[in-house]
Amino acid sequence: MAVIRGVVVVVLALVVVAAAAADGAGECGATPPDKMALKLAPCAKAAQDPGARPPAACCAAVRTIGKQSPKCLCAVMLSSTTRNAGIKPEVAITIPKRCNIADRPVGYKCGDYTLP
Repeated sequence: MAVIRGVVVVVLALVVVAAAAADGAGECGATPPDKMALKLAPCAKAAQDPGARPPAACCAAVRTIGKQSPKCLCAVMLSSTTRNAGIKPEVAITIPKRCNIADRPVGYKCGDYTLP
C-alpha cells in the first residue's frame, strides 16, 4: 500500500511540473532561459568586451527579450548557456545601455549585478 501511495505522489508531482511548464511559468514564459540565450549569439563579443560596440542584431535581440520581461533578460544573461559561452555577466549587463535602449529597466537587480 505504501508503494502505491508513493507512486501516486510521484505521478501527481509530475503532473504539477508538466502543468507549470505548459503555463509558461518560467522567467521567459514557456521558453527556458538557456534556450532563449541562443538568441543572444550576435552579442558574444559585446558580452565579453565592454569596449565593443554591440551589433544591431544584438541590440534587437536584447530589446525583444527585455520587452518580454526584465526578469527574463536577467535569467538569460545569467544562464548556464551564457556562462559556458564565456560571457562575462558584469559586461553583458551593460549591453542594454550600450544599445541605447531607452526603456531598459535601469536599476533592476540582476543577481549580483544592477542594470545601468
